[in-house]
Amino acid sequence: MNPNYSDQAEAFRLRVKAFLADHLPADWKGVGALSREDAFAFTDRWRQILNDNGFLGVSWPQHYGGGDLTKLEQVVLVEELAKAGVPAVGPNDNFSLKMMGGLLLKWGTKEQKQYFLPRILSAEHLWCQGYSEPDAGSDLASLRTKAELDGDEWVITGQKIWQTRAKEANWIFVLARTNPDAPKHRGLTFFMVPMDQPGVTVVPIRKMGGHPGFNEVFLDGARTARGNVIGEVDNGWEVANSLLSLERGDEAATNPVLFRAEFDRMVQMARERGRLTDPAIRDRIAAAYCRVEIMRYLGYRILTGVLSTGVIGPEASISKVQWSEYHRDVTRLAVEIMGADAMVLEGRAPLRGYRCDDPGAPNSSASWVGALYNGVADTIYAGTSQVQRNILGERLLGLPREPQ
Repeated sequence: MNPNYSDQAEAFRLRVKAFLADHLPADWKGVGALSREDAFAFTDRWRQILNDNGFLGVSWPQHYGGGDLTKLEQVVLVEELAKAGVPAVGPNDNFSLKMMGGLLLKWGTKEQKQYFLPRILSAEHLWCQGYSEPDAGSDLASLRTKAELDGDEWVITGQKIWQTRAKEANWIFVLARTNPDAPKHRGLTFFMVPMDQPGVTVVPIRKMGGHPGFNEVFLDGARTARGNVIGEVDNGWEVANSLLSLERGDEAATNPVLFRAEFDRMVQMARERGRLTDPAIRDRIAAAYCRVEIMRYLGYRILTGVLSTGVIGPEASISKVQWSEYHRDVTRLAVEIMGADAMVLEGRAPLRGYRCDDPGAPNSSASWVGALYNGVADTIYAGTSQVQRNILGERLLGLPREPQ
């Protein structure tokens, strides 16, 4: 692991700082300080500004619209954007930029890359994920959604659940069964499916915080072109697993920046409420500080490996377990620091439906309780902690597989 930044990365940092100075007002306090409506409107405008100035897909090849820089510059970018209190991506970009962009760069054909990648950057295409089903969550390979070839189109029938931002998306990537006679981990295929068609129905699911954060997607004879398959037909399990590695590991070096900003906000709240004199609270804050800093250095270690090999290994699972369980615990601590005030929700809920709230967010009860709700889910989505520990035991430690 090398925690030092290269001269190239530091030169890029100066470029980012100059960009921020040119595009943010002098009294800017962070997108988290805005109302929900103003914050969402700002995020849409800001994403376009980022794209116009070459700050989206900075590690993508230039001929697909990217910046042709390294993952290290990507970390520098997120660091500076977090300090400035502005988002690094748009609302759908966890699926669009990170997942689909990364997956297409690894698995896509030349034609798929040329068509889809520029449209991801421009936000013409907004993506959501079609993995989990009512009877296939952690055991994803038991999914029942099926796809059959009909001439030059695939016809897909089934049900997907827990689709974040599916209401806003116009494309969905779907894992479906194409060979029912094959073992359950085989016979699966990875599809790209347009959502603006009669065979796709989206039904919102209201979260316990009161906001519609998830959706169900019903596929009733939905169609997609024969060429909208990523990887080989019946080899979708390998493609799907590489996407999960992107989801778990690609942000290992950038997530800690946002978690540290949230940690600092929690410490400020404890200071304002006089809780730093409580030795039990101080001890838990110190433990949280150690964990968020370890997370940062683990991210550097993963980043160093990616820079040298181009591959995200089982370390992605270590990162997933660490950040998700850290965030579950630190949001509990924040609500305990708030005390009885947390029982009455005031202010605005978190702007984001996952991870921490946006930079500049107020220390309101609605913000922290909403972050706690998200923290409860952190250890479930993107692969449960139990599944991650199985992966680490089997693939990293060489332990025998769980009995079937």
